[in-house]
Amino acid sequence: MPELVTIPISFFEVTFDYLHPDLKLLGDRSSVVQGIFEALQPWSPTVDNIEVRTAGKTSEQGVSFKLPLKRVTFFFGAAHCTFTRDAVDWLTAEETIEILDVFVTSFTLLSSVELASKKTAIGLHIQPKTAPFINVLKPFVAPQLAALERDPFKTMAIIVRWDQRRVTLDGSGSLANGLFLKLEREFHSTISYNEMAQQLKKDEEELFAIMGIEEDIT
Repeated sequence: MPELVTIPISFFEVTFDYLHPDLKLLGDRSSVVQGIFEALQPWSPTVDNIEVRTAGKTSEQGVSFKLPLKRVTFFFGAAHCTFTRDAVDWLTAEETIEILDVFVTSFTLLSSVELASKKTAIGLHIQPKTAPFINVLKPFVAPQLAALERDPFKTMAIIVRWDQRRVTLDGSGSLANGLFLKLEREFHSTISYNEMAQQLKKDEEELFAIMGIEEDIT
């Protein structure tokens, strides 16, 4: 039977690159900021939830909005925009899509940028309910590596990458007896948010099956 697990820490992130950088967004962007702020009124934003980033590389500078009660952050700069939400699960997927759509739709209408691909990431810190986390990781370690020492290894990490997909499996640095799983996938700009969510859910289910785990939702 699959090992039952809980997921105490999680996040979802999607980054939209622009077809062409828009350097005007580094200058007078007050109308864009005001328009996004007004679009967020259903979630009661405040001016203190807006931050202008001026440090770092040019691509890292821009404006971020936070919705603390929803654990959401949206950032836009001259080359890309990014939406992040912490403490996510599939029960809140519909709400996440709704907030994401408000941010992105209002931003693109106000700025006139054209979005390219959608680069998504789901991060899960997973805690087995009974088994040591290393038991879940053991099958993914090559026997030749495991045999290098007599003592059992304490943790491991693996990254598998394809052209438009990447999977990371590691021990969790945030949980005792925890695993970290990160699922990344790039989507074409025309794919809908619902289609994107369906594919990401399928990705998660496939990885859970391979790992021999199942989320305990009781």
